[in-house]
Amino acid sequence: MSSEKMHTLTVDASKAGQRVDLFVGEALGLSRAKLKRLFEEGAIKVGGRPAKKGLLVAAGQTITVKWEEETREAVPDADFPLVVLHEDAAVVAVDKPAGRPSHPLRPGETGTVANALVSRYPECAQASEDSREGGLCHRLDIETSGVLLAARTREAWHTLRAAFGGRSVDKRYLALVTGPLSDEGEIDLPLRHHPRHPDRVEPAVDGTEGAREAHSLFRVLARSGEYSLVEVRILTGVLHQVRAHMAGVGAPLVGDTLYGGREEPGLSRFFLHARSLGFTHPVTGKELSVESPLPPELMSVLQKHGLSLPAALN
Repeated sequence: MSSEKMHTLTVDASKAGQRVDLFVGEALGLSRAKLKRLFEEGAIKVGGRPAKKGLLVAAGQTITVKWEEETREAVPDADFPLVVLHEDAAVVAVDKPAGRPSHPLRPGETGTVANALVSRYPECAQASEDSREGGLCHRLDIETSGVLLAARTREAWHTLRAAFGGRSVDKRYLALVTGPLSDEGEIDLPLRHHPRHPDRVEPAVDGTEGAREAHSLFRVLARSGEYSLVEVRILTGVLHQVRAHMAGVGAPLVGDTLYGGREEPGLSRFFLHARSLGFTHPVTGKELSVESPLPPELMSVLQKHGLSLPAALN
């Protein structure tokens, strides 16, 4: 699945004084996460000794980097219980369960939706530019359940990726929140990665370094005491957007302790479900809407708090 290679780099005079991590990253096109791993493993050496990433390189120095080239091939996983919501010759929409990643982040990783897609629809591996993504046109957080869309051809993938980027896909989520909340509202709040906590995002002033435009619409479907069942429609697609936006207006998701949400005994995830996707079919040009039923563990949480889905959503 991977092969070990040794790269030998010589520091040009024009690069003298640069940090070794930046020098190696630029020379080999490595991600920050990959670089971090290599330094931790002692795989980057200057003068034969493991280097610290803050070291400044000098002209003429030799730097060796030993690393495994990551496979670009998808690994089929037939053991994943894939639930198909819609399929045709161009696209397939599946019901992602909570606790499963959308696609692999490491070489040879299995147990993701993408692995299951490639097992059942081998052509999905060739649809996306990176075969490990299994043709997926977007992604959901590990603990978020619901509709996930993949393409079966490269043409469909490009068309759908452009649709997601161009805000022409109707993405609707169901979330259970606590806190004071108006019946409906619009949240136009840029988000950026938290500088001290890379696993979360935070509100940012537009124009701040790393800030990404994030735009959400919400409406309350049902209330019971402090709890509100909310439908959130996201017009953009920033990491953790629904979670950060609802927390940002004082109504964090139940179970989402990372963003200040209330713990829910017996629930091992946060309450967020990608209920539906509406999009223009990349081949027929017709409007298509795919829906996912609310999982039983979330339905039971609603019942516990005296809430129920509106009849139109059942």
